[in-house]
Amino acid sequence: MTVDPYLRDMLTAAQMRAGRGLLGWSQRDLASHSGLPLSTIKNIERGASDPRASTLAAIEQAFIDAKIILLEPGDVRDGGQGVRFVHKS
Repeated sequence: MTVDPYLRDMLTAAQMRAGRGLLGWSQRDLASHSGLPLSTIKNIERGASDPRASTLAAIEQAFIDAKIILLEPGDVRDGGQGVRFVHKS
């Protein structure tokens, strides 16, 4: 699945933490699944860095591969911005 450039711009630290929580992943797990250094994940989640689009895309792709949907602000599905598992149909 390809990462939507619009969605890449909206990934927040709170969504990263929530997505990890749904999956039971540690920061180290997310780093491993996204191919990024652990320090990068830690810095983004605590607001200590302004990540590049390619970094956010790698994180989002890790969540997509794990069947997590990232919902952008204003999304009317299921109450707005947040994360959820992909609906299995």
